[in-house]
Amino acid sequence: MKRNKLVVVGVGHVGSYVLADAMKLGLFSEIAVIDVEQDVAFGEALDQAHATALTYMSNTTVRSGDYSECADADVIICAAGPSMLKSEDDAMPDRAQLAAVNAEVIREVLAGITKYTKDAIIILITNPLDSMVYIAENEFGYPKGRVFGTGTMLDSARLRKIIADNYDIDPKSVTGYMMGEHGHTAFPVLSRLNVQGFGEKELDQVFQGKEPLSREGIKKQVVKAAFDVLNGKGWTNAGVAQAAVTLAKAVMLDERSVYPVCTTLHGQYGYDGDVALSMPCIVGKNGIEQQLEIELDAQEMEWLHQSAEYIKEAMQVANTGKNS
Repeated sequence: MKRNKLVVVGVGHVGSYVLADAMKLGLFSEIAVIDVEQDVAFGEALDQAHATALTYMSNTTVRSGDYSECADADVIICAAGPSMLKSEDDAMPDRAQLAAVNAEVIREVLAGITKYTKDAIIILITNPLDSMVYIAENEFGYPKGRVFGTGTMLDSARLRKIIADNYDIDPKSVTGYMMGEHGHTAFPVLSRLNVQGFGEKELDQVFQGKEPLSREGIKKQVVKAAFDVLNGKGWTNAGVAQAAVTLAKAVMLDERSVYPVCTTLHGQYGYDGDVALSMPCIVGKNGIEQQLEIELDAQEMEWLHQSAEYIKEAMQVANTGKNS
């Protein structure tokens, strides 16, 4: 009988959180952990295995292993590679700086995975995410839609939280998302933002906010939020791990949920196979079931093109794309 199986590749700050969240999900009967530091993988798996004896934990089988674990995996979450580090001067560090290092990591990971499977759904977290997704999706002959990144899911959660805090409401009452790069050039699709049907132009009148809604202001606040976390504790992990596990659940339960995830564009917004970025997609048992090309207004289109160009620069560092 087939058992629901997750593989987590890379158990550093982010991967260890992915593992912990996945253990609590009650959805996987088996979780395997892979890391270049085999002792760390062994220790993380053993630590979680001990926790299964506690009252509210599912009796999930958890162990460390190698890429052969991927052969019968349903979902593989990749958090391998170094992450952004806190900068000395509290400046905003740039995910693109990691491009060259992590491009090699992702190529190594995908080579390991594809030796054993091209069926599992692969969810990437490794930064700079958009370039890494492009490599994974386009260099290994993996079926379309079955490799994608957490994208702007976390950026979108930050957007909803910022809007909710401004109007003193529950963030789950806010519908809205970020698109583009997971990073500096992510932008809010404010023309589609709403709270139970009240749109961008009505929010200030209906809900008394601390400050008026400003497009540039919101864009900057969301991007800054990531670096407030980073410069506070030295890394970001809780939010993005939760985003990855939420996507794994959407796949396992064939939810067909709509999330802003990172994927290669195929004709949308004038890009065709030359860049990966975040846009709304239906996520189900086959991974990305459909990319949803929502109409953007003039300013949002300008932001999208800026974001795509920025991602392409990082892709050149990672030696990807049609010209490499």
